Amino acid sequence: MPSISMTVNGQAVTGEVEGRTLLVEFLRDTLGLTGTHVGCDTSQCGACVIHLDGVSVKSCAVLALNADGAEVLTIEGVADGDDLHPMQEAFREHHGLQCGFCTPGMVLTALALVADNPDPTDAEVRHGLEGNLCRCTGYQNIVHAILDGAKRMRG
Repeated sequence: MPSISMTVNGQAVTGEVEGRTLLVEFLRDTLGLTGTHVGCDTSQCGACVIHLDGVSVKSCAVLALNADGAEVLTIEGVADGDDLHPMQEAFREHHGLQCGFCTPGMVLTALALVADNPDPTDAEVRHGLEGNLCRCTGYQNIVHAILDGAKRMRG
């Protein structure tokens, strides 16, 4: 089996993978980072969103071999120790979650959105979330959380 190396949440990791191993499987099964969820197996729901070399991607649509040498950020790497990231804190305060299954992907999508557009409008946030599904909420609290998280990140 091929060996791969990458930096995940600031830590160098290596592992052996079959050629068909998805990045989400490597993260969850090999590294034990279960915050990245598998919701649909078809790249539709966004529960598996991570950052790959600074770009928001659905890790269920990337082969682990293609991430060899890459920088990966998962939800486990967003907080600073026990201190939540401002976007995570905004999700908590605005109750931008219910069951929490989609939340890691939503937070990572939100961080990418705000990195590209630090002061998004309500409509821009809604457009930016089109690749993420939540089966529990009406999205309003998620949108409020992202707008507030963006404001907190701006300072």
